[in-house]
Amino acid sequence: MLNSLDLEGRPQDTRVVVAMSGGVDSSTTAALLKAQGYDVVGITLQLYDHGAATHRKGACCAGQDIHDARAVAERIGIPHYVLDYESRFRESVIDSFADSYASGETPVPCIECNRSVKFRDLLATARELGASALATGHYVSSRRLPDGSRALVCAADADRDQSYFLFATTREQLDFLRFPLGDMTKPQTRELARQFGLSVADKHDSQDICFVPTGRYTDVVERLKPNAMEPGDIVDVDGRVLGRHPGIVHFTVGQRRGLGIASRAPLYVLRLDAARRQVVVGPREALLMDRIVLRDVNWIGDGVLDDVIGDGLELFVRVRSTRAPQPAWLRAANGGYEVELVVGEEGVSPGQACVFYDAAEGQARVLGGGFIKSAAPRRFEGGREHIEAPALAAARG
Repeated sequence: MLNSLDLEGRPQDTRVVVAMSGGVDSSTTAALLKAQGYDVVGITLQLYDHGAATHRKGACCAGQDIHDARAVAERIGIPHYVLDYESRFRESVIDSFADSYASGETPVPCIECNRSVKFRDLLATARELGASALATGHYVSSRRLPDGSRALVCAADADRDQSYFLFATTREQLDFLRFPLGDMTKPQTRELARQFGLSVADKHDSQDICFVPTGRYTDVVERLKPNAMEPGDIVDVDGRVLGRHPGIVHFTVGQRRGLGIASRAPLYVLRLDAARRQVVVGPREALLMDRIVLRDVNWIGDGVLDDVIGDGLELFVRVRSTRAPQPAWLRAANGGYEVELVVGEEGVSPGQACVFYDAAEGQARVLGGGFIKSAAPRRFEGGREHIEAPALAAARG
């Protein structure tokens, strides 16, 4: 007989490790599972030197958060441990974050943290503690499939859905992970926290990157990759120099404000050329991309990707966490994978994730995704002859 976590055995005979960040979501997750009778163990990860961040309301995993997690554990009566993961977090997340910015990308460190630190290292620790599952406070769900494996699906509350940040989760990890808040809204979570008497019930959500206590990510990059702060030229699509910049790390694709140059018409950052230290700018229409080259693709849909992709797999993709999924085709190309967007997307930035879904809305299943390596425009820039992608040209007749 399966319990509420889809595991064999009674709750009291089932040990569950809960990743407790000190926020309301993970705290409520721990309290909810404890109330259901599970043998709950709370673990908080110390990921960096949190001394400078203790005064920041929006910084997660800081000293105050460790204190809050410990207080919640005492309140609900579960053992709680703080593990020092600073070195592995620095190597897996912070260093790669700086490398990515220095190469002209816009990274998403939360994805790497989930992939390498939480769902690899912490998951292994949970197994060593004899746990049957690792539970987190993410707003995402998983569903048992007919063959006994599990599918990752979007949260019931679309405004809180965090599936974009979890696309790199593997099938093996999904079998061990549980997300008790996936069918709840944030107000429901806070109300549960109040019912459990948790001191964090009204605590603000973390908003900053946790290892950037000042809110200035450039400080981190400058310390680790000083070359990324070297000045260079701001150029248009034809290579004409329009001005100077203090370092490509200060810019991201799609940016309009803060360019420091005068222009009759609005200009946007189209791409960053790290090798030449150039920021390439142009009109908004030049931001429109319809082909995306991916790297590090993770597939958690049915079957093996190379077997199911055929001449092209129709699905929906999200290219930034704040954007809605849109129709696209996933194809094998040049020994890797490419995505062709049906209607195009503005501001597609290398380093961001392109996440696959089987539907555009609702509790869609996450099919996987990859990191954006490069993007190609729907048409050539600079007012020259427009050449559309073949599929789009055919659709227009």
